[in-house]
Amino acid sequence: MESGYIDIVVNLFTPEEVESGQTGFDDAFMTQVRMPETLRRGVTIEDYLRIMDKAGIERSLLIAVRAGERTNRTSFEIPYERIARWLEKYPDRFSGLAGIDPYRGMQGLRELTQAVEEYGFVGAHLYPHWFRLPPDAAQYYPYYAKCCELDVPLMLQVGQNLIYQKDVRLPSVARPILLDQVAIDFPELALIGIHIGVPWTDEMIAMAWKHENVYIGIDAYAPKHLPASLLHYMNTYGRHKVLFGTDWPVIHPERAVDEMRAHDLRPEAFACVMRENAARVFRFERDEDG
Repeated sequence: MESGYIDIVVNLFTPEEVESGQTGFDDAFMTQVRMPETLRRGVTIEDYLRIMDKAGIERSLLIAVRAGERTNRTSFEIPYERIARWLEKYPDRFSGLAGIDPYRGMQGLRELTQAVEEYGFVGAHLYPHWFRLPPDAAQYYPYYAKCCELDVPLMLQVGQNLIYQKDVRLPSVARPILLDQVAIDFPELALIGIHIGVPWTDEMIAMAWKHENVYIGIDAYAPKHLPASLLHYMNTYGRHKVLFGTDWPVIHPERAVDEMRAHDLRPEAFACVMRENAARVFRFERDEDG
């Protein structure tokens, strides 16, 4: 069985996060995505590593989520230090992504720098809907500039925002077309539009085709449901622009990998999507070359 895959979108979902309400979703959402009852109380990191092994996933990118302004009662975050703990313990299996809160100003910029330079994080992460600000909002621009300075990619959700908690209803503010101006203003910044851009997938493809440093993350939706246009894109002229992800625990890694294999992509396209593109964008190939 092939292996060595890289999952670029992974949330901490251990009993610690579940018990402290740091998952961002409730029982209704877990039912909506058909999460097995056996997983709903969380999965230890050690058990998750075994899941990765069964799926053939070599490395997962763990998100230090910052979901909403701290003054908002429904906001939550995963501290950078908690992610750093797992990176230190399992450096060959996990890498970190630093969540962005645009309302933290210079403090947030200093923390992002620390995450990359001291903790070894490989990129930044942003959920625009939690802040009710579209991707081209001025408040994000200092963080885009800092990512350029640090030479790290930034991933952000650009698809429809679902209702993850019944009492938290947030607008879908991040259509893929809104990456256009950002990519124009920061052409050297690698931008990864995650969650496939649903329901604007063709718009996401257009952005990735137009801009050299705009990529597509295929996470949060079961691969068997990928739109035909996206499958064609990743199997042909866009094979270097699409990166595999699960949004664990939304999609189980074993299911995701099995369904990707079932698409019977061209071998070179499958290798690009499942590993090579992520290795290039997040600079893992630099580490592999010594």
